[in-house]
Amino acid sequence: MSTVLETEELTALRAAVSALGKRHAGPGTPRDFDRAGLWSEAAKLGYLGVNLPAQYGGGGGGIVELSLVLEELGAAGCPLLMMVVSPAICGTVISRFGTEAQKQQWLPGLADGSLTMAFGITEPDAGSNSHRITTTARRDKSTGDWLLTGRKVFISGVDIADATLIVGRTEDAKSGRLKPCLFIVPRDAPGFGRSQIDMELAAHEKQFELTLDDVRLPADALVGDEDAGLLQLFAGLNPERIMTAAFAIGMGRYALTKAIAYARTRQVWKEPIGSHQAIAHPLAQAHIELELARLMMQKAAALYDAGDDLGAGEAANMAKYAAAEACVKAVDQSVHTLGGNGLTREYGLASLITASRVARIAPVSREMILNFISHQSLGLPKSY
Repeated sequence: MSTVLETEELTALRAAVSALGKRHAGPGTPRDFDRAGLWSEAAKLGYLGVNLPAQYGGGGGGIVELSLVLEELGAAGCPLLMMVVSPAICGTVISRFGTEAQKQQWLPGLADGSLTMAFGITEPDAGSNSHRITTTARRDKSTGDWLLTGRKVFISGVDIADATLIVGRTEDAKSGRLKPCLFIVPRDAPGFGRSQIDMELAAHEKQFELTLDDVRLPADALVGDEDAGLLQLFAGLNPERIMTAAFAIGMGRYALTKAIAYARTRQVWKEPIGSHQAIAHPLAQAHIELELARLMMQKAAALYDAGDDLGAGEAANMAKYAAAEACVKAVDQSVHTLGGNGLTREYGLASLITASRVARIAPVSREMILNFISHQSLGLPKSY
């Protein structure tokens, strides 16, 4: 399902990834596939690191290509949530702002799948207000090391990650204010603890609460310039929003495909139920809204890859919003189309009722996106 915006190379990539996903799709729900096997094969084919620089083993592409990969895998019923985190957020931040040593250490492994990174920003008491982040980093003046203390919550895949890119805050020597900084924390670092959160959401990737109790890190654990602050942070958050849109669009397409196939063959009266407008029109509307969301996602990815961080920020938020709403609607309508069968494990749709809400909530709520658009794009005064 290519678009007029895609080159022949992107169309070929879409077809190849779709075929890969269909080979790995499980017999029931999207959680039935072999995640480890798919991750390994996707890495060998160069899909996981398609956005990373070629000199470090990546494909030399960008978020345009990586979002396409995630969308098609999701549409096949094989969503890889850690693609949002490991190559998109962490790989992008390190490739843009990391030292040469950090790039050599992490990027080849992120590209070939042998290394995985998690990303930790959300905190129990901060929520959507990143200015309330209390995880702090202070210098040990005698050694030059960093000491990191704080808590994080709802952090994906920490148990399978070799390290976590943690958002902390350091004190500005001039103003005394705290500013955001990024640190690479190895999974076995002393004082770095994790506990799994009991989630209703059925997914391969588990969610964790993290504790950092004076975690000692070498000076070179800091990624980028200590004074860059928000620039480096949003270098990772904008790809995260774009990839979340891809995740949602793929999920919506998967659900819609199941519903369409059912509506074509399910016969109660004389004709298949898909011939009735009460069934057909809502599915058509869901398809339209998914396609519109994809166009905004492609725009956001293209702006980001072109280096337009300001334009990409606005478009990435819009894409994430549109994709989440389209996904929820597609899943709801798909389940409704199947009726009672939509709630059975056999058809693999019921679990998506919960999963589709993730895109509305994470990594930023739709309400916060509306706040952003209202005051950043429309120039309206802030309410907070």
